Amino acid sequence: MHALLESIQSPADVRRLGRADLPELAQQLRAYLLESVARTGGHLSSNLGTVELTVALHYVFNTPHDRLVWDVGHQTYPHKILTGRRERMSSLRQLGGLSGFPRREESEYDTFGTAHSSTSISAALGMALAAKQKGEERRAVAIIGDGAMSAGMAFEALNNAGVADCNVLVVLNDNDMSISPPVGALNRYLAQLMSGQFYAAAKNMGKQMLKAAPPLFELAKRLESHAKGMVVPATLFENFGFNYIGPIDGHDLNSLIPTLENIRQLKGPQFLHVVTKKGQGYKLAEADPIAYHGPGKFDPAVGLTKSSAPAKPTFTQVFGRWLCDMAEHDMRLVGITPAMREGSGMVEFHQRFPGRYHDVGIAEQHAVTFAAGLACEGLKPVVAIYSTFLQRGYDQLIHDVALQNLPVVFALDRAGLVGADGATHAGAYDIAYIRCIPNMALACPADENECRKLLTTAYEQNQPVAVRYPRGAGAGVAIEPGLQALPYGKGEIALAGSGVAILAFGTLLYPALEAARRLGATVVNMRWVKPMDTALLLQVAASHQGLVTLEEGAVMGGAGSAVAEALAQAGVALPLLQLGLRDEFIEHGDPALLLAAQGLDAAGIEASVRSRFGEMLGQGLTKPGLKSVA
Repeated sequence: MHALLESIQSPADVRRLGRADLPELAQQLRAYLLESVARTGGHLSSNLGTVELTVALHYVFNTPHDRLVWDVGHQTYPHKILTGRRERMSSLRQLGGLSGFPRREESEYDTFGTAHSSTSISAALGMALAAKQKGEERRAVAIIGDGAMSAGMAFEALNNAGVADCNVLVVLNDNDMSISPPVGALNRYLAQLMSGQFYAAAKNMGKQMLKAAPPLFELAKRLESHAKGMVVPATLFENFGFNYIGPIDGHDLNSLIPTLENIRQLKGPQFLHVVTKKGQGYKLAEADPIAYHGPGKFDPAVGLTKSSAPAKPTFTQVFGRWLCDMAEHDMRLVGITPAMREGSGMVEFHQRFPGRYHDVGIAEQHAVTFAAGLACEGLKPVVAIYSTFLQRGYDQLIHDVALQNLPVVFALDRAGLVGADGATHAGAYDIAYIRCIPNMALACPADENECRKLLTTAYEQNQPVAVRYPRGAGAGVAIEPGLQALPYGKGEIALAGSGVAILAFGTLLYPALEAARRLGATVVNMRWVKPMDTALLLQVAASHQGLVTLEEGAVMGGAGSAVAEALAQAGVALPLLQLGLRDEFIEHGDPALLLAAQGLDAAGIEASVRSRFGEMLGQGLTKPGLKSVA
């Protein structure tokens, strides 16, 4: 069924094919891709849209000698299949299996690891200038989506590349912009014409001749821009110093290949604009590319189906519901997302409060400072952002929000491990990087009900507050209606025991309770990393022989470090075991397996506590007044 595709072990095999064989290869590749992702889950719509583009790039360029840099990387499944990883696609996004993104350790064809957007042009420029410095003849190609082009970093790189004397090609994979005039035969002809040697040579010769007569040169430049403006979407990229070519049909190999072959012969920075369709070739994904962006396992003949069993609400859904309820209650609330409306649970908010919803594009830095500006004028901004994406706005978090002590709420989704997306998406560092910033507060809800209440608490403060919560569902506790808050900066005893106390920050409270019941230990639901509930901490320290801190975040600089600092400040010397994510990047895989590997499931917590504090367990008396709420 996939005989031609099965004969491809590397891009060299693609380059040995005749041009007439390439459409059949693309058809088999698309069919295999659909079958594969349906079995494993993963990104689908974006990958279906890059099949022909991937075939054309590997056919024209001498990969891996020529460098392909993909951005953001979730559209590289066709690239993985053609570069010797077809038989491993069944392990996609599983522990020990293929990554869902490019990884340098995985293949020599993955020239640059990525999973956050807008890095490709910078990386490709670096590779192109390195080749020039080393005297090597090679091409560097950045393939970037139209969404990723909205980030400032992409334009910073364009600005640099346009004046750099090197051979770099930027391919804009445009699957969302409205193109006028429509892509078709005329545009194909013009794109091939503008990428040809004759056009390039004539253009350069004309510039040299007309420079002797500045008024004529300026007139020619204006005429060129005007003429090109009539047949291409814009001349913006020409103004950056690129030779702009396109738009062309990204699913038409008879257009892609000759255009790329022409571009390969040109010198200097080139910009190729291709238009593709998300979900191309699979009607259900074409009709609803968002639903098929990252589906789980499904039957391609049937498509996605809704489960009949009611699912527990996810933390993302809890946030989305709270956001709508708070917006009804307070007209000052505005919601901000950096291009993650669906992922951050803001679809209903957008529908109900369109005038107070702001999607700023893939521009995390701008999102944070934009929120600061809104707060300066008395509004109450809520920035819904993944923990790992807020890292990109760290300077703005410090200088534009915290330094001015502005009341911005940061709803940090995907805190902790995220499973299949792996190290690039894991929210491992937010506790460490937030708690060191003056004026910032950070809450860690243990379950869905606490998440709703702590969001309200955060919103009521007149300072910046972040609330971190994980991907997926929590313990499944009942969620109380209304907008009740919890005490600011206060935790509580969740289970009264003796000897050893486990201080839990966030959703690891529940495996801590399971372990503690077998250990006879106390469990404290700390709730807040900053401000730390020092009074409760010292109360617990005074009545126990050892303390354990527990967090789904990096141990180095995390909540455990905050506890150690508070104890030292109070002059309390007590054995302290800090449990959390080790000092390593954690692979993709099932979240439960990953937590167990880190020793953060109930069995791992119990084993660590017994190993460190075995002789203390069950010893000593619980201080009077130390009562369990569990």
